[in-house]
Amino acid sequence: MDSRITTRESSSFWASVREALRGSHQDYTSGSLTRAIFLLAVPMVLEMFMESLFAVVDVFWVAHLGADSVATVGLVESVLSLVYAVGMGLGLSATAMVARRIGEKDREGAAVAAVQAIALGLLTGLGMGLPCLYLAPRLLRLMGASPGILTVGTSFSRITMGGCIVVLLLFLNNAVFRGAGDAAIAMRVLWLSNSINLVLDPCLIFGLGPFPRLGVTGAALSTIIGRGVGVAYQFYRLHKGGEHIRIYARQIRLNLEVMLRLLRISVTGITQMVIPHVAWISLVRMVSVFGSAALAGYTIGIRIAIFFILPAWGLSGAAATLVGQNLGAQQPERAERSVWKTGFYNMLFLGGEGVFLVLFAGPIVCLFTSDPAIVPLATACLRIISVGNIGYAYGMVIFQAFNGAGDTLTPTVLNFFGFLLFEIPLAHALAIPMGMRSSGVYWAIAVSESVIAAVSVLLFRRGHWKEAKV
Repeated sequence: MDSRITTRESSSFWASVREALRGSHQDYTSGSLTRAIFLLAVPMVLEMFMESLFAVVDVFWVAHLGADSVATVGLVESVLSLVYAVGMGLGLSATAMVARRIGEKDREGAAVAAVQAIALGLLTGLGMGLPCLYLAPRLLRLMGASPGILTVGTSFSRITMGGCIVVLLLFLNNAVFRGAGDAAIAMRVLWLSNSINLVLDPCLIFGLGPFPRLGVTGAALSTIIGRGVGVAYQFYRLHKGGEHIRIYARQIRLNLEVMLRLLRISVTGITQMVIPHVAWISLVRMVSVFGSAALAGYTIGIRIAIFFILPAWGLSGAAATLVGQNLGAQQPERAERSVWKTGFYNMLFLGGEGVFLVLFAGPIVCLFTSDPAIVPLATACLRIISVGNIGYAYGMVIFQAFNGAGDTLTPTVLNFFGFLLFEIPLAHALAIPMGMRSSGVYWAIAVSESVIAAVSVLLFRRGHWKEAKV
């Protein structure tokens, strides 16, 4: 009897996995919350896993070119993080509005909101990318790039920053799919674009076969090509339609009322995302004072940390969709329960990873570099940042819940105080006056993220997010 029950449970589990990967018709405003979290989280986790795999494989190949090339990637990505911040900020508003309309059973309204979000993304991407084609080398100098970094990194920075519209649209369109509940499509987009990137990376960096040897510039081209294909596939799926959202030709027009509402949410959403990225740039600038080896160690360590943390972002993304759709369906208590459940699962997931990374940081770093000057610095970065994993786990879920409700102001205020007024001064104090150098920066990251998470839980309990209008 027990064996038959176990077999049925196993069969049910794998049936749910297949449904999650295929794309589910599930109405996330009714039925089992655990099942709803599972169906949303599986493709989101796999989506973020591929994104994190891209991050570490990219730096793995670049690490073979030397410290200056790795440092170039670290500096350029710290600047490009502002573009990511804008894309994610627009994505927050798109997810919130699309999820709310889907919860209200208003698919027409969801499609209209998606069109306005994409229009904003196109305008923003062009406005940011075109100037960067000219200004990219100057931005590198402002970030403290050495002559060696400028020599190898100018073309990389022009391509990466100038083509930022592709990255912005990739994030934004996937935010639309996730808000609608079509997480499986967002997953397939990332797997397609990053698979192309992973194949092209060694070919264009080292000149394998018929490809030219482009060094670190090849990494930039691989990224733009792979993500460009991903954006093209996104537009195809938006037109063809997913399980929950489809854009028809008649809906492709500007709607100023909806666009203004998106902008209202986006302003605080973008600010919310920009603040930690400004803090990140400040921290990278601080680390660069200690030389290329310290900067390369930071770049490798943070890439590995991101590899393990990003899947947890995928799991926490389920909270945004569930909160938005259940508030749209007038079920605030179900929305709140979904957040606590998701936070608990995320804590188990990311906490276990944190213990693993603290114990095995050294051997993991040695898979990427054997440079005796870089290994101890990268190991310290990975080990210290991983100490804060449990704090990250709850913090990211609560933030996603606020944003999914359309309350982008609360996390923005938290980021302002937590990063600008706490993390940066703490990092400076630990790194320079107290003589901890780059390790002081890493401890500041772990401590500040944990403090922000604790305060966000207290604010979430007050429940004002349930009253947000989208």
